[in-house]
Amino acid sequence: MENKILVETSARHIHLTAEAVETLYGKGAELTVKKMLSQPGQYAADNAKITLVGPKGTLAVSVLGPVRPANQVELSYSDARALGLSGVPVRESGDVAGTPGLKMVGPAGEVEISEGVIVAKRHIHMTPADAEGLGVVDKQIVQVKIPSNGRTVIFDDVVCRVHPNFALAMHIDTDECNAAGAFGTVYGEIVK
Repeated sequence: MENKILVETSARHIHLTAEAVETLYGKGAELTVKKMLSQPGQYAADNAKITLVGPKGTLAVSVLGPVRPANQVELSYSDARALGLSGVPVRESGDVAGTPGLKMVGPAGEVEISEGVIVAKRHIHMTPADAEGLGVVDKQIVQVKIPSNGRTVIFDDVVCRVHPNFALAMHIDTDECNAAGAFGTVYGEIVK
């Protein structure tokens, strides 16, 4: 593979504000690190999972840290259907204006968000040097071929996200992972 990129599956998760952390886990609560993730400074929190409550069901979801300025719930379309949510858009992380909301229940309280639920747009994190080497620029839309045994796919509409603090990796959700048979350590290639 010419442009080898690690492909990681990003399962359902939530990002919380400091205020939501205190409401859900109790006064003075903070997120603690369970495991560092591939993107520098990002981690899976050791705090208890949060229960998402939708019109048709519930799902227990892990929390990622550190805290953010806005609450955000990232689901697959299968997750959204299981919760009974409709109109959940595909968006880049942080673009939550006008998206559906739901209730989050933690060990110490509940938070109702009026917006913040998205299906994350598949994307590639990369540094400026990575982008230059791959011949792409920030926000460019590319195609990525992921070879697998009997399930090779080419994903279209993959956004390149360039920042000096990123580590090179493509993120897809669990529905996309299952469709591609992208289990274990998997690499993709930009085919534009």
